[in-house]
Amino acid sequence: MQIRIEATALPGRHCPAGPGFPGASDIHVGVQRKDRPAELLGLLPADAPSAVWTLDCTAVPGPDGIALRGPYLQNRLGGRFVYLSWLAADGAGGLAMFRRAKLMLDAVTPATLAAAVEGGRLTARLGLTDSAGLPLCAAVRPPLISWSAGPDPA
Repeated sequence: MQIRIEATALPGRHCPAGPGFPGASDIHVGVQRKDRPAELLGLLPADAPSAVWTLDCTAVPGPDGIALRGPYLQNRLGGRFVYLSWLAADGAGGLAMFRRAKLMLDAVTPATLAAAVEGGRLTARLGLTDSAGLPLCAAVRPPLISWSAGPDPA
C-alpha cells in the first residue's frame, strides 16, 4: 500500500521574523524517516509550486482497527503520523530543522482507511502555508488536510 501526499501553497524560500518565529532563509521541506530526523525523503525547496511524496507502507489489522506501518510513519504518544520537516540555512552552509508538521493518521476515517487498503493508496491533500504565511507546523487534521482513498495506478 502507499500513502501519497499532495501539497500545494508552499510558503517560499524566505520567511520573515514574526511573533513566536525568528524568521528563516533557504527553506526546504521533506518527509522525515522514522526515528532518523536527519534522513529526509524528497527534500524540496519551499518555493516549489507543489510537492508530492509517495510512501510505501503496510496495513496491519489489530484490535483497534487497521494500523499503518512503514519507514516514514512515526508512532509516538498521541498516535501514528507522518512528519514533514522544515529546514533552513544554518549559517554554516548546511540546513537545520526548525519546525515540523505532523500529518495525523487518526484523522483518516475507518471507511476511508478500509477503502485505501482495498485500493492500494491513501492520499493526503493539504496546503503547506499556515494562516500567518509561515511553514505549516504542529498536528495537522481536517479541515487543513483531506484524506481520500483510491486505486494504486501501478
